[in-house]
Amino acid sequence: MVIQWFPGHMAKATREVKEKLKLVDIVFELVDARCPLSSHNMYLDEVVKDKKKIIIFNKIDLCDRKETAKWKNYFENKGYVVVYTDAKNSNNLNKVIDKAKEELAEKIARQVAKGIKPRAIRSMVIGVPNVGKSTFINKLIKKNVANTANKPGVTKKQQWLKLNKDIELLDTPGILMPKFDNQEIGKKLSLIGSIKDDITPLDDVSLYLIELLKNNYLENLNNHYKLNVKAEDENLTIMEKIAEKRFKKIGGDYDYDSTIKLLIQDFRTQKFGLITLDNYNGIVNNEENYED
Repeated sequence: MVIQWFPGHMAKATREVKEKLKLVDIVFELVDARCPLSSHNMYLDEVVKDKKKIIIFNKIDLCDRKETAKWKNYFENKGYVVVYTDAKNSNNLNKVIDKAKEELAEKIARQVAKGIKPRAIRSMVIGVPNVGKSTFINKLIKKNVANTANKPGVTKKQQWLKLNKDIELLDTPGILMPKFDNQEIGKKLSLIGSIKDDITPLDDVSLYLIELLKNNYLENLNNHYKLNVKAEDENLTIMEKIAEKRFKKIGGDYDYDSTIKLLIQDFRTQKFGLITLDNYNGIVNNEENYED
């Protein structure tokens, strides 16, 4: 089953981003620090390419900082401004505003030199679903003005919000890529909750999670489930060992359904510890195929 989710409200939101872009000075793109490349919407990146932009690595408290730091360098080497945040706990949010003012300092100075009183900076907040855009906005404004929930598709329309006399924010719905040519991206976005579970092949996604864990975080996997598996073991074999540990057999067979749900839930509730799904060396060495 191919992972794909681009409902009508996302197509509409994409058109509205294009229309409203002329009104904004800078774009804030939130990505999930556990998969910064996979949650970076390259389709939207092309749409907003002519605007100043800051990429915000949100949920930094959940990731493998050493691995994610490689992605920060990767984006910075491509000319992006990158800021780490943990919006849920209000960490580093002011740095985003400071960076925005820094990026627009020349423009503001030119206006002042001409005797023009600079208006409030207008920023657009974009990103795939469930990367924490609404939490980021609410914590910045210190009010619950943007709808939040740990599931995709909560924000369905754009709205202007005033941070203070200096900054205005345009909140936008989460927008995915119209098509995932590389299904690994879709599987990672499924794991972080950017795609609804009921339209996702969770069996494939859970086996893919095992693949990532055994190759990059084998000790975490073994410690959590009290296993002794090796990276060479088949993914299905590892799943069956987890099923054997945690669930009774059903009619002599493994309880695959419960094990699939357990694996995904354990990832989403950080039972494996601090994990970064985007393995830098594995992707960069094969970047052309990954982004196709």
